[in-house]
Amino acid sequence: MEYELAIVTGASSGLGEGFAEALAGRTRRMVLVARRAERLEALARRLEKIHPQMKCLCMPCDLAQPTQRESLLEEIKTLPTGRTLLVNDAGMGDYGELATAQLARIRQLMEVNMLAVAELIHGVLPRMLRNGGDIVNIASLAADVFLPDFALYAASKSFVVSLSEALRLELKSSGIRVVAVCPGPVHTEFGSVARRDGYDTGDMPLKSWFYTPANTVVRDALRALEWGGARCYPSCKIWLSGCVLRLLPLGVIRWILSTRPRRVAPRPGDEI
Repeated sequence: MEYELAIVTGASSGLGEGFAEALAGRTRRMVLVARRAERLEALARRLEKIHPQMKCLCMPCDLAQPTQRESLLEEIKTLPTGRTLLVNDAGMGDYGELATAQLARIRQLMEVNMLAVAELIHGVLPRMLRNGGDIVNIASLAADVFLPDFALYAASKSFVVSLSEALRLELKSSGIRVVAVCPGPVHTEFGSVARRDGYDTGDMPLKSWFYTPANTVVRDALRALEWGGARCYPSCKIWLSGCVLRLLPLGVIRWILSTRPRRVAPRPGDEI
């Protein structure tokens, strides 16, 4: 896989940084997108030192802000045309009951996890249809199940998977590949940012078993893209988990999730 341009959102850390590192030898130009400009610049310098033939462009952007997304797409339009890869990695979570969620946080999550994904794809598709390209959308194993205390996040990832599957069919005749990547938990900054004060994920049985190294997620995602896969469940254990979730009766899933340990903060009006 060789590209004229690779666009990676959420590139300042975690999976986004991993995708940028893995793609650095496969593209002439790379656009790094995230809120933290200093991290992007440090990553760009490191990648250009290793791959001097590649040009890294840092485009700091808060994808929760529609005006900033619009400016980002305008900047991308000015870049030379050619085969383009878009990696929609940026995402956010909000661990806790919906009843106690802040409305601003709800809107922010939906802007980043859903609207930003759709708008970035819509914005880069014209150049892909002219010159070719591929799309990698980072979803989650949570897309296959409804998660109490993580309801909005799981629902937003279901949106990403459904969008990816439909786009794959729409773009099949154009040769544009679309893959939805559905990892389980990954040791990144995501968990600490998603957790509210007073909330914890609980002691879920075998929780540590589900964790997958970030480099495994990146490797398997790019392999799935190259092979034309529709969904990627990185690592054998996550693939097996996805198979089980799709085969279990809905009633069984509801029962399992109803017994899942929870430790949550008090609701407004509850005794403390």
